[in-house]
Amino acid sequence: MLPGDLLIHTYRGEAIVPRRLGLERYYLQMAGELIEAFRAAHGQPQAELDRSVADLEGDHPDYRVRRGLVHLLKSLCTFEVVSPIDPQQLRSRVYTLAAKQAPGEHHTAQCLDHMAEILSTELGKPVFAGQIRQALFADLPQNRILTQFEEPTPEALLHRFNLSQVQGVFYRATHVRLNVHRNDPGEYKYLFRFLKLFGLMTYIEGDPEHGFTLTIDGPTSLFQVHAQYGLALAKLLPALLHVKRWNLVAQLKNRDPYSKAVRTGTFQLDAGCGLVSHYPPGKPFDSMIEQSFAEQWSALDTEWQLEREVHLLPIPGSVMIPDFRLVHPDGRTVVLEIVGYWRPEYLRKKFSQVRRVDCADLLLAVSERLNLEKAGVKLDDLPARIVWYKDKLSARAVLKALG
Repeated sequence: MLPGDLLIHTYRGEAIVPRRLGLERYYLQMAGELIEAFRAAHGQPQAELDRSVADLEGDHPDYRVRRGLVHLLKSLCTFEVVSPIDPQQLRSRVYTLAAKQAPGEHHTAQCLDHMAEILSTELGKPVFAGQIRQALFADLPQNRILTQFEEPTPEALLHRFNLSQVQGVFYRATHVRLNVHRNDPGEYKYLFRFLKLFGLMTYIEGDPEHGFTLTIDGPTSLFQVHAQYGLALAKLLPALLHVKRWNLVAQLKNRDPYSKAVRTGTFQLDAGCGLVSHYPPGKPFDSMIEQSFAEQWSALDTEWQLEREVHLLPIPGSVMIPDFRLVHPDGRTVVLEIVGYWRPEYLRKKFSQVRRVDCADLLLAVSERLNLEKAGVKLDDLPARIVWYKDKLSARAVLKALG
């Protein structure tokens, strides 16, 4: 994502409009030149890279666009400290050694040669005086070496820029109202998992058949602006782009850069926005336990069919996302939820959901290693059957519980 000073937004009335770049020759060429500069800087200090991109920027009036692209490219880079030993420790040892000699270029060279000999013996590999000289301040940002670059295509870089400009809108959101409807259950599941991952405060209404309305509190709805929460809300957008049908309205609060007055605004977006996500699609399984269970089930001789992408179970103000559904040809269905996560807060929330969900055919697979008593979880009158497991959930044990 982009920092606030590289966001380019305009207003149309109360509506905010982020800057977007078209996939046209001018911007593709600009992106290509910057990508080439990063490619050529492999193995070079960051200072050399910064000089190269500064030369490309020159006095162009679109410098904020260029700097935005550079910022995104740097997020795809790995800069490492290259030094025989920790630079701070190296400086201390070199300065201690140099203090024993009179100042002068000749003595400096002697000092570096001596330290190279010492480190060669200690490390069991050759270390040269030139390496010592370069490594003395290798921990400064400008001296870090570009060792890896996940090179994008020019088109992918422009897509990332456009997405980042829109993400920046949510840094100052008071709340977001999101409607998702007529989607595959797996897409709902994917979205809700990111809501949980980023810790977003969300009230959920609806059901899988008709769709859901999500009201998400934004960073400026709190008692004070919380920058990290704003970033978490912005990170949700790439996940949302993997959902086919949705629309949202965000209420915003910005400070005018000239008058300093607080200004309110709105922002609307829907599934036809044309933005491209850089998040990978959902993984087939969320854990090794789920994957192992599914593989075991496929080897069983049974009429029960295992379904991975299941319907969500509505709970007042939220939803429960089961792991599997088992379907029999005679019409019977059983929803399977695997409880293996140990955190007390998670366990209390999970079993609270089980008590509130309206599902008569719910089967819980619960790890024997969980300390439910310590978490304050009681199994009395629990409206679900339980299958206990240790390290792996046995497919045969689940089949036996189905009756």
